[in-house]
Parts: sequence; C-alpha cells; structure tokens
Amino acid sequence: MTPAKPRLFNQKAIRAKSVDREGQEQAALMTELRIRMPDVADLIYHVPNGGHRHVLVAMKLKEQGVVAGIPDLVLTMARGGYFGLYIEFKATPPNDAPISPSQHERIRKLNDQGYLAVVCRGHFDAMEQIRAYLRMPPTVVAA
Repeated sequence: MTPAKPRLFNQKAIRAKSVDREGQEQAALMTELRIRMPDVADLIYHVPNGGHRHVLVAMKLKEQGVVAGIPDLVLTMARGGYFGLYIEFKATPPNDAPISPSQHERIRKLNDQGYLAVVCRGHFDAMEQIRAYLRMPPTVVAA
C-alpha cells in the first residue's frame, strides 16, 4: 500500500476588510452636532438609502418610496429663504466617492424646489456648510 499524497491547500488571497470611511465621518459629524449644537442635532436626520440589501428587501423599500440619489442628511430648519438643507455626504478625499448621476439630478431638483442641497466632502466641510446655513436669517412664511 502506498502512502496517501498530501493535498495542497489553495489559500485564498487575504483581503483587508473594507472601511466605511464615509459612515465613520458622518457619525463623527452627528456626534459633534449632538455635543455642540443639540438644537440642530434634534432637527437633522440621515436618509438610509445606501448600502447593499437583499433583492427582495430593496424591492420592498422601493415600493415604500425609497428613491435613488436622495442626499444623506436633511436639516429641517428653514434659513435664508430656503425650506431646509440637504447634504450629500462624501468622505474626505482621497477616500471620497464620485457623485452619481441620480445624486446630481436629485440635488438639482431639490435646489429648484427651494431647498439648499449641497455636496460636502468630510466632517469638517459639512460642519462649515451647516454653520454657514445657520448664519442666514430664519425663513419667514407670510400667511
């Protein structure tokens, strides 16, 4: 009887886990807002449109009104003649992603409807945009 030949093990290439830099930076922004500007933190929310989902879950969410390209953050405070601020949040370069055609389209449509919709690259850029927006006088609606 001949000894069994050892089988060679095909080792898979080791890949580093991907890091959600955009998510980390956006979480840091929200933490800073909760600490420094609690009134703003109370009126800003994240629209969880991104991420990978099971096909059936994605179909169900689309039926319920999820729309591609809607910006990540919405600040429901009216300032400077605008009805609110929408922020498409991207990570700080060089880790930022490009703006998709659907994001460009939504930002344009929101601006056309009287909202201020902007793209921010990173936590500090977003904080500066929020501060600039809040420096504008409150929007007054005439009855």
